[in-house]
Amino acid sequence: MKAIVYTQHGLPIDNPDALVEMELPDPVPGPRDLLVRVQAVSVNPVDTKVRRGSAVTAPRVLGWDAAGIVESVGSEVTAFKAGDAVYYAGSLTRPGSYSELHLVDERIAGHKPASLDFADAAALPLTSLTAWELLFDRLKVPEQGARGRTLVIVGASGGVGSILTQLASKLTGLTVIGTASRAETRDWVRALGAHHVIDHAQPMKPQLAALGFEYADIVISLTHTDQHYADIVDMLAPQGQLALIDDPATLDAMPLKRKSISLHWELMFTRSMYETADMVRQREILDRVAALVDLGALRTTVGERIGKIDAANLRRAHAIIESNKARGKLVLAGF
Repeated sequence: MKAIVYTQHGLPIDNPDALVEMELPDPVPGPRDLLVRVQAVSVNPVDTKVRRGSAVTAPRVLGWDAAGIVESVGSEVTAFKAGDAVYYAGSLTRPGSYSELHLVDERIAGHKPASLDFADAAALPLTSLTAWELLFDRLKVPEQGARGRTLVIVGASGGVGSILTQLASKLTGLTVIGTASRAETRDWVRALGAHHVIDHAQPMKPQLAALGFEYADIVISLTHTDQHYADIVDMLAPQGQLALIDDPATLDAMPLKRKSISLHWELMFTRSMYETADMVRQREILDRVAALVDLGALRTTVGERIGKIDAANLRRAHAIIESNKARGKLVLAGF
């Protein structure tokens, strides 16, 4: 099968050797695996972080978001059959989705939204799982609840922010305040359902006050948490909640003590990495998201279609991610 791999970590993305095409053996499904013929993928910040920072001794296939058609199933698979259209975010501990054929455990795959093509569907799994787990599993926000409380999403125009804004505004009673620093990203965040938009390039607490809010009850920080940390602590309410997904070099929790602020981490790969007892929760989430998409309650978060799945286009997508100027998700379709 054709696959796009990296063979040396840390190469700048404008180097043609940063991502290259290679023929690899077709994978063979294990008992709980689906063998998927990949139709589309999307690119996430984790793809670029692994390429830059994880050393390899053999070619490594990157990519986790994918949508495709089940070719065959393992002996213990019960939820899918050959011919089913699926979408999923995969596992950090297994080869990625930049390949014609890909293995995924059935417990972390969902049935593709029927109303979306493969490219639009591939934009959703990793960010939908991250956003859903943040909001409902980590922060325990009740669906259709939390009325009168405020949520600030720092970095609301990115991939996770784009779906989180929708989930919070459509499925909860929270007042959703997204942050964005450019005119086009502010418009994007408003279109996704944010009640208000503020600029994270400026002090945020005065902007909250100008909207009539003394504090935010919840802050979800999706990017550059270390840069915004003091501002976030300042604008959080006493007994508020802070959740984050990015990778600050250090995070001193002591500033949270005075206000009794609780701290929540989210990594959507945790369930698959440790094969937790509730691993199948990810299939349930993806099937719920698909149903909401098909009902018109949620929309795909594609920001740009980059072209077919090849090394040159994937290098271009990685470059856009690394520029920190992506709006929504970058998708590629077809080999």
